[in-house]
Amino acid sequence: MAECALPDLILLDILMPEIDGFQTCRCLKNNQSTKDIPIIFLTALDDKVDKVKGLNLGAVDYITKPLEHEEVLARVNIHLRLRNLTKKLTEQNERLEIEIFERKQAEQKIREQAALLDITKDAILVQDLDNQIQFWNQGAECLYGWTKEEAVGKNTNQLLYSQETLAKLKNIQKTVAEFGSWQGELYQVIKQGQEIIVASRWTLVYDERGKPKSILVVNSNITEKKQLEAQFLRAQRMESLGTLASGIAHDLNNALTPIMMSVQLIEKKITDDKSQKWLSIMETNIKRAAELVKQVLWFSQKVQDRFTTLQVKDLISEIENIIKQTFPKNIEIHVKTPKRNLWNISGDATQLHQVLMNLCINARDAMPNGGILRISARNFWVDSQYARMNIDAKVGSYVMICVSDTGAGISKEIVDRIFEPFFTTKEVGQGTGLGLSTVMGIIKSHNGFVNVVSELEKGTEFQVCLPITQIIAKETTEETVKDYEKLPVGHGELILVVDDEDAILEITKTSLEKNAYQVLVASDGIEAIALYTKYQQEISVVLIDMMMPYMDGLTTSQVLKKINPEVKIIAVSGLSSNNEMIKVVGNNIKNFMLKPYTSHDLLKSLQKVINDN
Repeated sequence: MAECALPDLILLDILMPEIDGFQTCRCLKNNQSTKDIPIIFLTALDDKVDKVKGLNLGAVDYITKPLEHEEVLARVNIHLRLRNLTKKLTEQNERLEIEIFERKQAEQKIREQAALLDITKDAILVQDLDNQIQFWNQGAECLYGWTKEEAVGKNTNQLLYSQETLAKLKNIQKTVAEFGSWQGELYQVIKQGQEIIVASRWTLVYDERGKPKSILVVNSNITEKKQLEAQFLRAQRMESLGTLASGIAHDLNNALTPIMMSVQLIEKKITDDKSQKWLSIMETNIKRAAELVKQVLWFSQKVQDRFTTLQVKDLISEIENIIKQTFPKNIEIHVKTPKRNLWNISGDATQLHQVLMNLCINARDAMPNGGILRISARNFWVDSQYARMNIDAKVGSYVMICVSDTGAGISKEIVDRIFEPFFTTKEVGQGTGLGLSTVMGIIKSHNGFVNVVSELEKGTEFQVCLPITQIIAKETTEETVKDYEKLPVGHGELILVVDDEDAILEITKTSLEKNAYQVLVASDGIEAIALYTKYQQEISVVLIDMMMPYMDGLTTSQVLKKINPEVKIIAVSGLSSNNEMIKVVGNNIKNFMLKPYTSHDLLKSLQKVINDN
């Protein structure tokens, strides 16, 4: 009966037929569903042994007959209250056990999450709404250099940011407060004082009442990525500008060539002193223009002059002597080179002299009120890590030449543009914008690279790195310039001149005919092949421009070579040097001339090729 409808309390008489109260109590206590029901024995006997036996069986009380109504009610109420209290305590204990279990699970999860936060390379920190650091993982320790003990409790604005970034932080915090999150790039400062770039993600954290309490910040170091990206974009820009510059140089050389040759022809016609003086001025300025074009070609890496083994100490010593005599006295010049064991480099002394001079002049201009100009050199090894950070560097040995100043410095906004041609921060008339682009072109043509380190109000340092790989100097002979009258003239040889510029065809034809040559002209490669096929036996030399529409000079020379393996060809170009062209076309070219060339150059080249058996 009790099992079907569980009572809150049982009044059980001890003396009953068949099964007494003690046996009944024993059965109830052995039953899982009824064992917790309080039992009060009813008895007419005043036997202490029976009471003890009943209590041992699990009874909670005894009521002795005859029953007193008030006593029964009082005892029943007491035990019912005790029963309810026991149930509540049991339920509370169960809840407590569940909470303890859940808390242990949560603590285990937190420990696992903390371990994961420490494993990640990202810097993870939590700051309160007053920017005080509350959490600092191992990734943050590795990235910034401050330990957890050093960082927690510090103000992030003072610990991680420069004054220039603080204004941006106010806008970020405003965005986080309004939208709950923010992400972007930030400049930060590590313990060693170096500046890094991070990809930063900010997330607002709320308390249990839904009010903002802190900000979770996850920072990834992208300094290396941004440096490589900037170098790659700069290289792309420089390549595009180099292509543009080489095209301009080609057109300018085509324009300067007939002017140069015309001036020399006029010099023979007009012999009075005044005219000769004017023609001399014209020739000088044409040569200056040609030098300017050569600077553009250096920038676009289209010129490779003769390389020799050089001692860096000697280069720096020559520059030191010049600038100490010519620079203002309020600029102190400090030169530091190793007394011994400084590696040699291979290069063109004139070009490297120009590089150092340009850098020193820029340093001087950056210090109008005086300062310190330092020039130093040291051996420098580029490892794989450094090479990965600089797309122009290769693993190996270099000599690093540093030119630094204590001037105004260069801002981050323009530091990536300073090597672009015609870009200058100087006032109009004070700079052409070709200095640093020429530096970059020359150093790249030497298989080196240039780094710039600059800080506003503190100064700038240019680091020029040149490889020490030994390059065998090519044997070239410097021919002395002879007077025009002493040059050997032709003997009626037939010359085929091929060029797409009408002015060059006309002036070249005139110049050659005045020196006893016969001339055929062709304005493109197709016409040249047709003329050569017709007059093959009579033509002594073919003068071919390498850059022409329809069929370029290289293709034309290869076709002519197939027609006549012994054909003598002089290549002409406004872009490529002798070494570069011979490397491309091999033995197909007997000689090479770089525009703009003079009548002297043309006649000497013809005589050399004609007499070459």
